Amino acid sequence: MSFPVEERGNRNTLSYRLFFKNAKGKYISPFHDIPMYADEAQNTFHMVVEVPRWTNAKMEIATTDPMNPIKQDVKKGNLRYVANVFPHKGYIWNYGAIPQTWEDPAHKDGDTGCCGDNDPIDVCEIGTKVFSRGEVVEVKVLGILAMIDEGETDWKVIAINVEDPEAGDLNDIADVQRLKPGYLESTIDWFRRYKVPDGKPENQFAFNGEFKDKDFAIKTIKDTHRFWKALICQQRNAGGLNCKNTCVSSGDSPFCCSADEALAIVNGTSPCGTEDPIPCSVDKWFYYDKK
Repeated sequence: MSFPVEERGNRNTLSYRLFFKNAKGKYISPFHDIPMYADEAQNTFHMVVEVPRWTNAKMEIATTDPMNPIKQDVKKGNLRYVANVFPHKGYIWNYGAIPQTWEDPAHKDGDTGCCGDNDPIDVCEIGTKVFSRGEVVEVKVLGILAMIDEGETDWKVIAINVEDPEAGDLNDIADVQRLKPGYLESTIDWFRRYKVPDGKPENQFAFNGEFKDKDFAIKTIKDTHRFWKALICQQRNAGGLNCKNTCVSSGDSPFCCSADEALAIVNGTSPCGTEDPIPCSVDKWFYYDKK
């Protein structure tokens, strides 16, 4: 299944957007129109890559924008880049989200005791290849981490590209611990401390920071898919989320977006232009003692 992308605006500026199409060239929402499953019989999932490994720009599916393009997060009017908290450089995995999932902010999780963060469920892909922003990858789920971010549940799925040379040897979270020693510990360290340079406290974790196994992870993904279905069927309040889609909702749904409407949305953004340089400050190291 192919999902070409189209860049709009200037890279490394507030105007930048990355829109998605299906194989027929029709604009689609990566949040709503790309199927969750890549192969339901094999329990493999689609992952939309938002941030390639080793990069710092905090790119994400714009859940409140029409057609949900990928764009860079903004804080106080400035583009957001994650800090390099020593010894980490940028994101230490390919980072993204599973489409057609939603962490419901009105649902208090029975395990974490916190409500969802109002986003698609996040994925850390731990394979060999550095993917490009906007690639849609078939991944095999290995486990999951329950981060608590400012009082909200923010699940982090650990997965690997099914075509990765190591995929055959990695089938559950215990295999990651055995074959990639230190990787899971570094993942917790990264998520715990990455907001500290911005003046925020360390993040916390449910289950005392224990990674849960593949079965637990798949159940959690399916739960967030069920929440997404309730959202797209108008059984949940969408709040500020934009649920416009071109493939899922029926014609009588307010979320149904025609091909012409989708084209108008894309044409309403800036055309692709010259890339701006990334600020030198993005490469700065941050050091502080672990608590």
